[in-house]
Amino acid sequence: MAPTAAGPGDPQQDLRTGWQRLRLLTFYRVILAGLLAVLYFILQQSNPFGVQDHPLFRSTLLAWLMFGLAAGTATRLRRPGYHLQAAAQIFADIAALTLMTFATGGVGSPLTALLVITIAVGALLLPGRMAYLFAAVASLALLLETGITLLELASTDVGSVTRAGLMGLVLFATAALAHVLAIRLRESEALAAQRGIDLANLQQLNQYVIRQLQSGILVVDHDGVVRLANEHALKLLGLPQAEGESLARLCPALAGQLARWRGNPALQAESISVAASGAGVTPRFTGMDTSHGPGTLILLDDDTLLAQQSQQLKLASLGRMSASIAHEIRNPLGAISHAAQLLSESEQLDGGDKRLTEIINAHSQRVNEIIESVLQLSRRSASQPQELKLGEWLRLFQGELIETEGADAARLALDIEDESLTIHSDPGHLRQVLANLCQNALRHSPPDTTVRIKVHRSREGNVCLDVLDQGPGIDSETAAHMFEPFFTTGNSGTGLGLYIARELCELNRARLGYRPRDGGGSCFRIEFAATHG
Repeated sequence: MAPTAAGPGDPQQDLRTGWQRLRLLTFYRVILAGLLAVLYFILQQSNPFGVQDHPLFRSTLLAWLMFGLAAGTATRLRRPGYHLQAAAQIFADIAALTLMTFATGGVGSPLTALLVITIAVGALLLPGRMAYLFAAVASLALLLETGITLLELASTDVGSVTRAGLMGLVLFATAALAHVLAIRLRESEALAAQRGIDLANLQQLNQYVIRQLQSGILVVDHDGVVRLANEHALKLLGLPQAEGESLARLCPALAGQLARWRGNPALQAESISVAASGAGVTPRFTGMDTSHGPGTLILLDDDTLLAQQSQQLKLASLGRMSASIAHEIRNPLGAISHAAQLLSESEQLDGGDKRLTEIINAHSQRVNEIIESVLQLSRRSASQPQELKLGEWLRLFQGELIETEGADAARLALDIEDESLTIHSDPGHLRQVLANLCQNALRHSPPDTTVRIKVHRSREGNVCLDVLDQGPGIDSETAAHMFEPFFTTGNSGTGLGLYIARELCELNRARLGYRPRDGGGSCFRIEFAATHG
């Protein structure tokens, strides 16, 4: 599944990051408390911390160490909740450090610096108002500790109170700075996470594009070892796997061409025949850098596909040339037809000459139909699909066909399975296709039979529009070629009707096909996806 982006304010991401920081705090607390305990008990005679109240210091230090172990367990279990655990641990640290500071001489103790770290960590764990609350509690605790010290010693040392106040200011400044750093850190983490997701998405997109390319892709390092091969390359080379293998072993002919290209990049690559797949392949080489040093990108093109593309370009050029020729023939053909009509009106012609003029007119008309069909192919308009309710639209089409084409109403019937069936198609294109199919069906059916237009759903759920007749049917050899341009079995007609009909169907994402009917007759089916109206 593709990665999804988490914004800067994603609560789940913030919570996961918070738990990670809280685990680091518990680890830091246990290490610090353990180190202080080791130093205190080992160096107790030298008293490195200047402890004045040993029972209080020992009990507080050991209690803090035990609390650190318990907090580490609770953090791993994530019970109770994050905010409660974070606040409780910071307050416990403030209390423990304040008591140990009191036991080591008050605000002048070196342990006071640990409170600054605690406030900074608290601001990172719970930024905002809680950070200033931690600083306020720690400042009050220091002032309270200083006041108690002054009362116990009956001292009037104002300097200790000043130092406590200054330390309070330092704690508040630390909370403010840590709060700003926490915001910046959170934004940086969100940006880094987003960049990671973007890179992962880009990598997935690149892999998808490489897999879907019609060209085979091979990346070969300087030693001739294949580092990357997409599915199409494996298919063209007839290989189950190629990465990590030597190209010389997989395909010696391709490896030989690569060696020659590296010697002279100006050489034109030649087509090679791959014995494993039986395909003809034309390689193209491009230099590139890989993680293993300089390498080569090899693009493999299927010769069969290249030939098909070349054939399509030739057909497109022939189509444009045919349209130009048809346009140029049109004017002299009109002159011939007009002259033949004038000649046929002459009273001096005998019966044989009039028959010749009739032949000229008939064939001129047929050539004109061919020209019209060719021009129609060349200036075919783009599809403008609309949502059509087939039942309603076919009734209108039936009336138009009867009125404009003179079709017999008794011979044209509709069979609509579901009135709610809809399609997306260009109505003009669909009208042209259906008119051609219906006219062919009426022409090749016996006079006393009916041509049915049937609408139904296929087993796959697609909407099918069938034109059914009861004619003699079409043999398999004719059916294999009848959608080709200029193919016809009659003496009249251009042989372009069914070809144009299929082209128009494909233009509207539909399929036109033929199937014989059981018991005789023909069925031309237009099949296209649709939804219920």
